[in-house]
Amino acid sequence: MGGLELAIPRLRTGSYFPSFLEPRRRAEQALVAVVQEAYVNGVSTRRVDRLVEQLGIAGMSKDQVSRLCRGLDAQVRAFRERPLEGRYPYLWLDAKVERVREPGGVRHKALVIAYGVHQSGRREVIGLDVGEAETEAFWREFLRGLRARGLGGVRLCVSDAHQGLKTAIATVLGCPWQRCTVHFLRDMLGHVAKTQQPMIAAAIRGIFQATSLAEARQRLGEVVDRLQPAAPKVAGLLEAAESELLAFYELPREHWSKLRSTNPLERVNREIGRRTDVVGIFPNDAALLRLAGALLIEQNDEWLIARRYLSQESLELVLVDEPAPKEATQLTPALSHPRRSSATSRHAT
Repeated sequence: MGGLELAIPRLRTGSYFPSFLEPRRRAEQALVAVVQEAYVNGVSTRRVDRLVEQLGIAGMSKDQVSRLCRGLDAQVRAFRERPLEGRYPYLWLDAKVERVREPGGVRHKALVIAYGVHQSGRREVIGLDVGEAETEAFWREFLRGLRARGLGGVRLCVSDAHQGLKTAIATVLGCPWQRCTVHFLRDMLGHVAKTQQPMIAAAIRGIFQATSLAEARQRLGEVVDRLQPAAPKVAGLLEAAESELLAFYELPREHWSKLRSTNPLERVNREIGRRTDVVGIFPNDAALLRLAGALLIEQNDEWLIARRYLSQESLELVLVDEPAPKEATQLTPALSHPRRSSATSRHAT
């Protein structure tokens, strides 16, 4: 019959808009797609019915969900492979462990996410992938993929203390690395008795409240001396991690509170975890990428229209030309991004 114009009555309270006409959000479509894949991969009807009930989905048809799957896969693929234009001075890398079903059993896999601050001052989700484990080889290929899409101008990379990731950052990006101070503090508290934890926490937190790099180094040295008799292991680890814990002090003061940890991303990670906990075990890697990708596309859209994360004036202090890291010269011509090359040439001119 073609398209029909429907007039929706207006009410003083509530809405008369029929629920069956409401467009689904990407995240809801992804959840429906996960349910469909659960059917296909042999999950029992009882478990799938329970999953559907938890997700608040009713009356879905297989044809409808298959159509949603195809549309979501195309959107997520385009989002993951889009060119990265401009500079991204700050980069956060994080990983979540999720369960994925494979022939022979269920495996724990790493869902890795890269967030960046663009030179415009807005946050973006710039990378997403699933790996067998957080190995150096996997992180290296992930970062090379970001560089191939145009990632450049990184002045600081913030992440947890994973040795493979740390090595990959130095090899591929060649930029300073900031260790998450919150995770470091948690690790240190695990090396002492409960009675010592308040004192240890207060001492370490004081280091990151300094007003300059010199003052922070002085405080760190004083804390190491004070902890040496009571907690020698913590003192040794703190002294060894000085450069990676205080890297953010080399950058503008306005950015310090947002660079010393991965906490600015915790809300997004919690939202992903809330959705993946409902699913429990994903039928395959594609289903995990579909759900996480749909959520991150919506988050990315919100960031693009929200208030700038960092002011452009303060970012001008860090947007300076730097020589390309050695890893960049090892990339094949097929991986280089034409937009990035032309932009670099124009800037140099």
